[in-house]
Amino acid sequence: MAGRLPDRDIAAIRDRVRIEDVVGEYVALKRAGADSMKGLCPFHDEKSPSFHVRPNHGLFHCFGCGEGGDVYKFLQQIEHIGFVEAVEQMADRIGYQINYEGGGTSVQRDRGTRSRLVAANTAAHEFYMARLREPDAEAAHRYLTERNFDGNAAQQFGCGYAPDGWDTLTKHLLRKGFEFKELEAAGLSKQGKRGPIDRFHRRLLWPLRNLGGEVIGFGARKLFDDDTMPGKYVNTPETLLYKKSQVLFGLDLAKRDIAKGHQAVVVEGYTDVMAMHLAGVKTAVASCGTAFGDEHMAILRRLLMDDNFWRGEIIYTFDGDAAGQAAALKAFAGDQKLAGQTYIAVAPDGQDPCELRQHSGDSAVRDLVARRTPLYEFVIRGLLAEYNLDQVEGQVEALRRAVPVVAQIKDNATRKAYATRLAGWVGWDDIQTVVRRVGEEAKRGRAGGTATAPRRQGRAEAPAAPEHVAARPNPNDPVLLPQRQVLCAALQYPAIAGAVFDSLEPEAFTHPAYIAIRAVIAEAGGASCGLGGAEWVNAVSDRTDELTLRALVSELASVPLPVKSANDIPRFITGVLARAQEAWVGRQVAELKSKLQRVSSTDAAETYMSLFGDLVALEQYRKSLLTQAMGNSDDFVSN
Repeated sequence: MAGRLPDRDIAAIRDRVRIEDVVGEYVALKRAGADSMKGLCPFHDEKSPSFHVRPNHGLFHCFGCGEGGDVYKFLQQIEHIGFVEAVEQMADRIGYQINYEGGGTSVQRDRGTRSRLVAANTAAHEFYMARLREPDAEAAHRYLTERNFDGNAAQQFGCGYAPDGWDTLTKHLLRKGFEFKELEAAGLSKQGKRGPIDRFHRRLLWPLRNLGGEVIGFGARKLFDDDTMPGKYVNTPETLLYKKSQVLFGLDLAKRDIAKGHQAVVVEGYTDVMAMHLAGVKTAVASCGTAFGDEHMAILRRLLMDDNFWRGEIIYTFDGDAAGQAAALKAFAGDQKLAGQTYIAVAPDGQDPCELRQHSGDSAVRDLVARRTPLYEFVIRGLLAEYNLDQVEGQVEALRRAVPVVAQIKDNATRKAYATRLAGWVGWDDIQTVVRRVGEEAKRGRAGGTATAPRRQGRAEAPAAPEHVAARPNPNDPVLLPQRQVLCAALQYPAIAGAVFDSLEPEAFTHPAYIAIRAVIAEAGGASCGLGGAEWVNAVSDRTDELTLRALVSELASVPLPVKSANDIPRFITGVLARAQEAWVGRQVAELKSKLQRVSSTDAAETYMSLFGDLVALEQYRKSLLTQAMGNSDDFVSN
């Protein structure tokens, strides 16, 4: 039975792991300030990046959906695993040995957990790769060799061979200490009529990996005519690890080139991915056991996102048949920002990339990608190919079919350009008539989408909810900005904010949420308690069960400070602390002035003079704070 994870090990692992490297395996991150990186959020669909990572703090936060936390929280959310497994996974990543309290360093991890399933798949992959070198794998060797894949290529893509025998792999893994229920949960074995048996027999195998490079399943190709398993290709069934709609073969190898080159090439099979990569197209990926879908696209979008706007390319290598046309039409009807940067590459004679490389060499594969056709053109010309454009009747029918399709293009300039090209492709001399008809069709389409406007207006007029602790403050409220910034300073740089922040009176904060966060910071030991980074933010967050407050803590701990460089941070924090103190002293001055107006200088002279003396002292203190605040904020902008 595994012991408890010690807090010191949890903190040590967190400090040694670079959160930007872990997140960067799932999201393309770009620099966005002195200590901030941003990209598309992996937890919700968005077109503009609102997901930020703070490398020096070990934290992430999405300003769109509110998700945030440390590297453990990111792994828990992205991999759907528990806290213990997230810690263990990061320990494995950096080679850190956990000293379990009450269990020692050699404690076996809980059986059936994600880490055990990953370990089982890894052991199975090693077994399959070794068996590919055995004589009985001759058919698998021949299959690869006939397609111009040598031993190095098989090694690069982790190819393996499932041997004959009903339970060869199962017995091997049982001897290694795995239980059948684990092998079954990993999709490696199943219950047969006479006991546990292997899922794959006499098949060439490819490992299916997640973005982190872990083996989470296998794709198996039929080699023998007497193979009774259904289908030419069989994949691991859906498991805790393997979700076919969320896995792209080759993405672990291609992800950095995709992010760097802003291009992804989508092919249809495992050997097509191999052919593309070996030919020099390092951005090729393929779906595994299912059609390329929205979740696959979302994964690529996160890798292709640039600093400010989408400018990547998706290139599909569809066959030129009806299925390829249907897939292209689906992409056309999807996200228009993506459609405008989507291309189709069709090889001569309907060859797939593997066949093209086999028959014409690597340069032909590279040329296939280079000669890609814009999606809009591919779809429109595909429709026109169904008509005899040498006859007027065919031209008229082609226009009737194609005009509504071109009208679906939302960008006005692009739509007009394709309307003009449509006239030329059809052979219609009156270009302006075609352009006008496309414009009229587009207007009708837009007019049909306005019915929901009154309902949106009605919701906007609904009364606002009363403010309470859980209400999120407006981050752009100029009155609350000093309070927001001083909390950012205390959460992000407690060593600098330190005792000065801790000395701030609770009354320095006026919004209920900010008051509550000031309180949980104090409960966590204050900014001067000696903690820092993700450990400090977690300590503060753990002091409340209010989900909105926890999200706000994550937000404040992640929002970049408005400084030009790291050297400006101490001066900025000194300024915002002085500004927060000055705002509170200003409210005290206003209260004293109000009291003085209610006290008679003749009837209660002693009380009056006492209040007046306090007022003068506070005014002087406020003036010094204001000078300090202004002197330390001249070069900064609000955030």
